[in-house]
Amino acid sequence: MSMFDFDLLFNSSFAVVLKIPLTLLVLIALEAVLSADNAIALAAIAQGLPNPDQQRRALNAGLVIAYVLRVLLIISASFVLQYWQFELAGALYLLWLVGSYFLSPDEGENHHKAFEFSSFWQAIPLIAFTDLAFSLDSVTTAIAVADQLWLIIVGGTIGVIALRFLAGLFIRWLEIFTRLKDAGFITVGLVGLRLLLRVINPELVPPQLLMIVIIGLLFAWGFSERRPSELVEEIVHSGEQK
Repeated sequence: MSMFDFDLLFNSSFAVVLKIPLTLLVLIALEAVLSADNAIALAAIAQGLPNPDQQRRALNAGLVIAYVLRVLLIISASFVLQYWQFELAGALYLLWLVGSYFLSPDEGENHHKAFEFSSFWQAIPLIAFTDLAFSLDSVTTAIAVADQLWLIIVGGTIGVIALRFLAGLFIRWLEIFTRLKDAGFITVGLVGLRLLLRVINPELVPPQLLMIVIIGLLFAWGFSERRPSELVEEIVHSGEQK
């Protein structure tokens, strides 16, 4: 074997070895970026429960169910994504969430408050199906990046873990930043419109990079205004007493 052939073989084998970890890193990065709007929607739903303990339990239980649904979606993606009705249902569900939020009464400093639950069992289905609706978009992106089922499932698993962490943070941040919830639900609306456009005419769907830039700008606006620290402490303290 000539030196050229040996180098070619080495480089080819090296590329194959690196392909899996690099693909996994890309999937994790995509899940992290695309989970932000999902996380804020789940945090807003969990906020409809009266105290932090119920919010945590609802997120944990809801995301366990969401994880099972997400894996089932990944496994059956080749079948599910053939039918536009699934994406239409996901789009309409997300747009309904946005409408429920923005059409709810404005509560002054607390802005809109669309979700109120007396039991965390009421919040769990909403959390699970909201993640499933977002997964219709993210799973399609993951399939375009990776061609191995187990890689997509591993990426999705890490994505759900990151989502739980982010949702917990957003519950706290929603009490601090006055514009964050509005920004988050605008991004939810954008994802819903993206799914709807994919059903109507895939050529009209904006590029994923453009969506990420727009979502980043919306979150920058969302984090641009804080409540006074005294008011934040009062809100947190009243929540802990419930």
